[in-house]
Amino acid sequence: MNPYSDRHTASAVAKIFRRVVPLFVVMLICNQLDRGNIAFAQEHLEADVGLGDAAYGLGAGVFFIAYAIFEVPSNLLMERFGPKIWLTRIMITWGLVSAGMALVQGERSFYVLRFLLGVAEAGFFPAIIYYFTRWVPNSHRGRAIALFIAGSSIAAAISGPLSVPLLSMHLFGLTGWQSLFVAEGALSVVIGVVAYAMLDSRIEDATWLSAEERTALADVVAAEDAERTRRAEQTAGQAKPSRLRVLVDPTVLGCCAIFFACSMAIYATTFWLPSILHDIPGAGDTEVGWLSAIPWVFAIGAAFGFNRVADRHDSHRRWLVLTLVVAAVATMISAFTGPWGALALLTVGTMCFKAASSLFWAVPERSMHPAVLAPAIAIINSLGNLGGFVAPYGFGVVKAQTGTVSLALVALALFGLLAAVLAVFVGRRRRTPPMVTSAAPAV
Repeated sequence: MNPYSDRHTASAVAKIFRRVVPLFVVMLICNQLDRGNIAFAQEHLEADVGLGDAAYGLGAGVFFIAYAIFEVPSNLLMERFGPKIWLTRIMITWGLVSAGMALVQGERSFYVLRFLLGVAEAGFFPAIIYYFTRWVPNSHRGRAIALFIAGSSIAAAISGPLSVPLLSMHLFGLTGWQSLFVAEGALSVVIGVVAYAMLDSRIEDATWLSAEERTALADVVAAEDAERTRRAEQTAGQAKPSRLRVLVDPTVLGCCAIFFACSMAIYATTFWLPSILHDIPGAGDTEVGWLSAIPWVFAIGAAFGFNRVADRHDSHRRWLVLTLVVAAVATMISAFTGPWGALALLTVGTMCFKAASSLFWAVPERSMHPAVLAPAIAIINSLGNLGGFVAPYGFGVVKAQTGTVSLALVALALFGLLAAVLAVFVGRRRRTPPMVTSAAPAV
């Protein structure tokens, strides 16, 4: 064994954290701004084009239908073309579609453009999670994913202070809400071009790493793949994994359910917290924008802190269960308080749900065969993200019928508790998983 391999691996990982992880964080910030900025344009869309609560909720959620349909095909194309080209393509096209939201004329065009935005973005998140499995060793991957996912919290924290001033601008003679979509969409296009210049698809292509660093890092990743393969085959008693049967694998389905609950909570807060805060007496757009940032500011530190502890003690599942339970309890209580109490409790819930959404990825990564990991991640993310359709739409229907979102918050809490129960059992070793096609003796 090369006596300098550990030093070279550490040096390579440090460079990845300085170069690639910050880029991915910025990309995710743009991603979340472009999919969530309708929360701040909602009242303006209602006034200018007649978009009601139910229509807004449906349009907010239809994005995730398209995302789910095109997620797996997109991830398979990523494997063919490589992350460098495919992530760049994804980012530039979603930026163009997001800017096109300025063309909304009514409910139908709103639905169409939100659907197209989901098509454009499909594959982005699982491609980056898979990228980390190819570039970052187990000992640092949890923190890398936590930092990346922190990008969505940063986006949520800055979206109010950034979006509200744009609503008062009239770029190129456009209205404020049109200026918001054009400006944030154009930013994504620019960052997409930057990503093409900075990314590499394979460790071997990274000229910003020394030859020794490339070799050491590639060896570590290959060794971890071999160990996961050995464990998967030992657990299964069978050797050849099937990408088709991953669709019915209990681990994949259980992971989908857990991530579904996390997505419901995160996107319910993203799309409906500003509406809840508008019930605060005297709160206008500016005040709501700043108050909406509070849960996400705390979520940034929570996600990284939980994952740092989990990486150090290899205790991701334990912390995943704990964060889901705390988040569910806080969300349940928030349904029975006023807007200020809801803000405080949803801050706790958001912190824990965001931490859970990053802790969660250790479950499929460490319990599945490397040969099916890419499609498994895509399936989990696509089906799990349907929570982003159910929650916004469900909240819209509940508010339209009752005038509040209290019942929706209760339902959200129950889903969180169910996810905590699933997290205890999903991905644990079993004798005969179905994700195989040919028999072989157990090792």
